Amino acid sequence: MAQAEFSLPSSPFKARVPSRLRLPGWFVLLLRNPKSRLGLLMVAFVIVVALIAPLISVSDPNGFSLLDARQAPSWHHLFGTTDQGSDIFSQVVVGARRSLLLGAAAGALATAVAAILGITAAYTGGIVDEVVNFLANVFLTIPPIPLLVVMSGYLKTRGLWTMVVVIAAVLWAFEARILRGQALSLKSRDFILASKAAGESTPRIVFGELMPNMISRIAAAFVLVFYIALLVDSGLEFLGLGDMGATSWGVTIYWAQVNSTVLQGEWWPFLFPSLALSFTVLGLVLLLAGIDELSNPRLRTEGRPRRHLLALLGGRALARAGGRA
Repeated sequence: MAQAEFSLPSSPFKARVPSRLRLPGWFVLLLRNPKSRLGLLMVAFVIVVALIAPLISVSDPNGFSLLDARQAPSWHHLFGTTDQGSDIFSQVVVGARRSLLLGAAAGALATAVAAILGITAAYTGGIVDEVVNFLANVFLTIPPIPLLVVMSGYLKTRGLWTMVVVIAAVLWAFEARILRGQALSLKSRDFILASKAAGESTPRIVFGELMPNMISRIAAAFVLVFYIALLVDSGLEFLGLGDMGATSWGVTIYWAQVNSTVLQGEWWPFLFPSLALSFTVLGLVLLLAGIDELSNPRLRTEGRPRRHLLALLGGRALARAGGRA
């Protein structure tokens, strides 16, 4: 007697295992752009160094050791030591934490204020638009650096969050004007008019319709204010108007200037924190350039503008040769 064969019916629900990890679309676009890709790598490197700073720091960044004072860069002290014997490598890697945190916090606060005020003023109009426009003009008229110097000079405490608020209060105005102008161009679009006709509230239209369509410009504003805040904070600390008890790149440069290290032939206390600051700012500038190219098609470099440039420089033959290349 033949044995009956039984087979279980296949389940209609099959587990789908993704073949590869899917990255967000905006991140893929940034990686495809050579400028933003290089900028992301540079900024990511600095962030990783800041995160693992306690693990790679060889000593207390503010510790004193007269036996190790004024040592040039070596295997024992990669970036040399200060006049008081503090290890400069430890000061640079640990100082990256405060510098990055201050720049990111000031950039986020200034961008949030600029986006909320600028976009809301552009959509609502009337007295709100006039007040925001007046405040932005006032802050744009006053030179920012002297204003920061005066504000910092009158502050009793110059801690991290105090400096974040001071820098953000000065840097929000120019981005508010830019975001307001872009919001004015989107205000008359069909999707905004449809939302308004459907009875949507002003906060719903501002935060749910206008801001998502301006996310690339808001991201560019954050990166721009980020690196400006880094430079401004380091400049204030170099002038002695920051938190001199903290460990940051600007404070390290300040003490090198106070101790006249360059005049004594000690170049390393100036060089390495300055290189760290320049490296980070360059990465943010490249990231900003990539974001601008992705959000503005006119900035994207294609073969056609290159051939037109060759035609202007060397005639049609050279342009055809460049086109074949």
